[in-house]
Amino acid sequence: MPPKKRKSSKGRKPTKAQKAKQQQEEEEEERRLREEEEAQLQAEKDEQERLEREKKEKETKRLELKDRERREDELNRLRHLLEENHTAVTKWKADAVEKAKWERYMRCDGAPDPEVQRDVNTYISLWRDDPEVNITLVLRQCYSALQLMEELEVLLRDATDPQEGQKYQEGLIDLQQLIHSKHDLATEEILKSASENADTETGNMQTVVKDDNVTLCLWANLNKSPRFKGFNFEETGLGFELPKQLAVSSIAVRILHTRYDHLSLLAMMARLKIRSPSHRSLAGGEEVPADVDEPEQGETKAEGEVRDDDRVQQQEQRVDEEVQSTHGSEGMKSAASQQSTRTSAQPAGGRGSQIQTQMEALGARDLTSPSVQLTVMDRGESVQVVDLMQLTPLGGVFFYDVFHLPPQAHYVNGWKIRQVLKKGLQVFPYPMEKAHLEDNDTLTCPPVGVSVMLPDSVVFLEAPQVARWDAAVKQWRMDGITDVSYDEAEAKISFKMDSFQAFVLMQETYANLPFQSWELRPLGQDSALFTINGALIDLSITIQGNQCMLHSEQEKGLSHLLGKWMSGPALQRAMLNSGINIFVNEYTEKYVSTCGKDPLTEHAAYEQMALFASACAFSWSKWNAKCGAEHLVMQVCEHHGPDPVPKGSWSLYLLGAQRSQKLEMTEKSEAFSPEHYSGSEFHSAFIHMLEDNMSPDGIVRTRECNYMYVDTVQSLLCATRPLMYS
Repeated sequence: MPPKKRKSSKGRKPTKAQKAKQQQEEEEEERRLREEEEAQLQAEKDEQERLEREKKEKETKRLELKDRERREDELNRLRHLLEENHTAVTKWKADAVEKAKWERYMRCDGAPDPEVQRDVNTYISLWRDDPEVNITLVLRQCYSALQLMEELEVLLRDATDPQEGQKYQEGLIDLQQLIHSKHDLATEEILKSASENADTETGNMQTVVKDDNVTLCLWANLNKSPRFKGFNFEETGLGFELPKQLAVSSIAVRILHTRYDHLSLLAMMARLKIRSPSHRSLAGGEEVPADVDEPEQGETKAEGEVRDDDRVQQQEQRVDEEVQSTHGSEGMKSAASQQSTRTSAQPAGGRGSQIQTQMEALGARDLTSPSVQLTVMDRGESVQVVDLMQLTPLGGVFFYDVFHLPPQAHYVNGWKIRQVLKKGLQVFPYPMEKAHLEDNDTLTCPPVGVSVMLPDSVVFLEAPQVARWDAAVKQWRMDGITDVSYDEAEAKISFKMDSFQAFVLMQETYANLPFQSWELRPLGQDSALFTINGALIDLSITIQGNQCMLHSEQEKGLSHLLGKWMSGPALQRAMLNSGINIFVNEYTEKYVSTCGKDPLTEHAAYEQMALFASACAFSWSKWNAKCGAEHLVMQVCEHHGPDPVPKGSWSLYLLGAQRSQKLEMTEKSEAFSPEHYSGSEFHSAFIHMLEDNMSPDGIVRTRECNYMYVDTVQSLLCATRPLMYS
């Protein structure tokens, strides 16, 4: 049998293994080709990026070289503009001072010249000897004295000579003491006739006297009813509550509301005295460093130093006397502790603490350190006083006092008989001593209550805090105040205190910081609108020449400010006194988070923004907080007319100490990039950077800006520092 023929392998289908192997080879080939293609593309991309990078580096070097070549010329032009404006402003201010002096001289109204100490002393001496006690006339005299005090405070702020500063301080203290003593004399005169003016319904006497600066509320306890709880002076929004011990006593209660605050001024002076290693700085001189060697016991002081020490001792004594006269009840109750406190109170910082200069001596709350703890040695306890940098007193001071009711007149056979006391108005001691309590009274003296309607000239952005005056340490304190109740709808606050003391309402100084956003846009030639969106309230300020006008949707408490033109410094003081603070100082960053910018770069930006504020709009940028401490970022565009800036008009600019540039990125970019805008150049001065993108008309506007307008805009920017605190 012949053998079988083998089947030919030709045409036979590949096995699964063969198919899988073939597919794998094909995939590997495709992957290899794809990787080669990707590598080639990546190489081309890298090469392209390298070329672009080299091109940018080359372009950057070209721009930097060009910037260096014209740097000196640009800086000289900028310096010339700034110096020209500064010279004109300085001359204008000097002429204004001379004009004011001449107008004062020509008034011939009998008011003393605050710069002439002899005139001030004569004025004080004559007024002290004036026997007038009629409350209406006394308040009129006090009004004139307060105007003189305001002038003295301005002179004290500007004083550079220590002796001049001491002279103004002495005048201020004398006037403070005299004003309050006149209030006491007028109060005593009213109380002498309390029985003749008793109310037919209550049987007691209550009266209110007020003017623009003072509201005097008096209540005389003639009925001595044990059921008496308290009384409200409806027309003033002030009220008080008394415990039984006082309800049956022959007393008079006075609530004296002064819309000015002299106690905080005393607190500032006392803080300076306590913090100072060398008391000579109280007169405004430079502080003696802590590490300077003091004379040995056997060494003799120079004659000038002895005179300085004598002046300081006299001034300290005058401050202490003013504290006691300003609030007699507190001074009497703490007389024993004052002497020991005066010698033992020291700040936590110790002897090495630094003192502010005379320029800061009476500035807008520039006198206190961030926190101070006074150690009272004889009590064995530490007293935490109010930090007047963190909290601001608003609405003036409320003096809450209780007095012995003066002897009342009796009519006998047509004769009016009254016992005359030579010691004047006497403070009624409370808490009462055990000997003065009735047998059925407890040995405890309950606290006294008081209620206050918030002053209508002040804005409280948050619930107000209450502080009481401590005459022992001459500072505001918040302990000893209980049962605080605040009715926001009625704008009324009530609380209780252990004794009768002066008190004040306070608010966080920087409650409206940091800013959420800001914008400065021109309204026309030498006119602009500065808008700030604060943490709690939004506001805007119109600038026209050297005048400013405040605008806000918050009308309550600001009606006396809104829509009124005033100078920049006057507006700043008025806003601070009204509780609207958008202004900063060297201590603000201790309480408010900041962007942490270089101050020299920041100040240079404000100078140049002011020069172009008639033609360019400037605005907040979120990238300013992410570009580093050495640089600033803001949105800028040329803008004319009063209409709002169109949203698409803004461009971002990066400012540094060496150069400024326009950025490629926008406010909506995902990340910060310092890449400069294509086609733009570098400039050493910000204003020359802006000129590259401005119209000829816009440049002409900047050259025609009035120097007072430029100074006002710059001062406002430096006072608020929006590039730092937003």
